[in-house]
Amino acid sequence: MQIPEIPNLIHYAIPFFTITVILEVILSVKVKLHDYEFKDAGTSIVMGLGNVAIGLVTKGIALGFFYLLYNFYHLFEIPFAWWSWIILLFAEDFCYYWFHRISHESRFFWASHVVHHSSKNYNLSTALRQSWSGGFYTFIFWTPLVLIGFHPVMILVQMSVSLIYQYWIHTEMIKKMPKWFEAIFNTPSHHRVHHATNPQYLDRNHAGVFIIWDRLFGTFEPEVEKPVYGLVANINTYNPIKIAFAEWYKMLVDFFTSKTTLVNKFKYLIKPPGWRHDGNSILSTDLRKSWEENNKSDTL
Repeated sequence: MQIPEIPNLIHYAIPFFTITVILEVILSVKVKLHDYEFKDAGTSIVMGLGNVAIGLVTKGIALGFFYLLYNFYHLFEIPFAWWSWIILLFAEDFCYYWFHRISHESRFFWASHVVHHSSKNYNLSTALRQSWSGGFYTFIFWTPLVLIGFHPVMILVQMSVSLIYQYWIHTEMIKKMPKWFEAIFNTPSHHRVHHATNPQYLDRNHAGVFIIWDRLFGTFEPEVEKPVYGLVANINTYNPIKIAFAEWYKMLVDFFTSKTTLVNKFKYLIKPPGWRHDGNSILSTDLRKSWEENNKSDTL
């Protein structure tokens, strides 16, 4: 199979990211939507640059693993054709949905993904606040695409396309897109819900490009009340290193110091964030259930 030369799309998108972040700052100050927090934005940008630098290694690891798997076995020989890219657009986004959803439901994956949710602000710079550790292992969610027969290069390119698409939805300046667009695609309104800590919004709208997956699998929530951004328990620091590894540290402390069985120790890795072996767990599902009960009683 002839493999076309494809540039690193993320690197080419960096100038666009820079210009649009600056433009958003100017517009935010001009129309006085809110006071732009430059320290927070600076932290997000540093974390984004760190992610790009580390990505030089992690993308090599992912590509090497995909090639190893692809050469060992793949069901179909899918070419670099226009129709392949269309199928891959949906197939990759389906994998992204499950990666993203499980990253909220399993602490091992949340330990890296929490970085993206650690800002109490929501703007284009927030999109750049990316993990420094996730790239080393989260690529396993895309292995079904390799086994089906999509070439590893195609998969990594489409993963980059998805990430670039998700950049523009990190803003409060766009309220709603046309109804048909909101019904099919992920939008700023849908993704504001995802970044919110309001009980009814927790662990909702995991979409990458298409919101259809959330609608199909019961994780969709429309934006109604104003979102409150950040984490249920915020990290409260602008230090990129602390943000990058805070949850890893807490998780490993729970694993090594909890006086419980080995099985329970491993549950600190695989159970949802907030799980405790002593029964004092407060999970996002508990917070949502409480909100639903209160909301139901208010309407009676």
